[in-house]
Amino acid sequence: MTHPIWPLFDLRVSTPRLQLRYIDDQLAAELGQLAARGIHDPAYMPFGLPWTDEPSPQLERNTMQWYWRTRAETSPEHWHLALAAIVDEVAIGTTSLDATEFATLRQFESGSWLGREFQGRGLGKEMREATLHLGFEGLGAQYATTGAWHDNHASLAVTRRLGYDEQGRRRAVRRGEATEMIGFRLHRDEWQQRLRRDDIAIDGLARCLELLGL
Repeated sequence: MTHPIWPLFDLRVSTPRLQLRYIDDQLAAELGQLAARGIHDPAYMPFGLPWTDEPSPQLERNTMQWYWRTRAETSPEHWHLALAAIVDEVAIGTTSLDATEFATLRQFESGSWLGREFQGRGLGKEMREATLHLGFEGLGAQYATTGAWHDNHASLAVTRRLGYDEQGRRRAVRRGEATEMIGFRLHRDEWQQRLRRDDIAIDGLARCLELLGL
């Protein structure tokens, strides 16, 4: 049954290994609980904002509020598509596409995380490929961008394996200390020639396009 008002709830991106679904309240709660069980070594912070430093249950509540906020602030001028990655009906992590003036710029920024218990299985790469398929094939993007701390080796490995070009490095603050963030960009032609897959399906997107200014 399709949602009568908010068609993003019906959006699906399916690969042979996982499915991406727009995050509703149930998925947001599951993702908050997953994050509370652990995403990374507490001694290391992979995120630009140290949101995982919050204790439970505040971490789970903040997670719910973040997804409510992304829905409320969706507009043709700026949107943040937050998608849960599902394997065997279990939420294993999340990915997102963030864009400003997408109809003109045709560019989106991606970000993602996996619960620690699901890492090391190649699911992060599969999730990124599904995200790129939605952005390029589904939405008609020309560029995809992403970034990671210079010592986030797992994220950097996926990004470089997929052929992104490094766009530069900048100083930023992490947990009160200066460190280095690396930015990357992938052009549509590079994705089309090397990365485009025929086994990824997108469902429910047509009704969402108006919300995204397309």
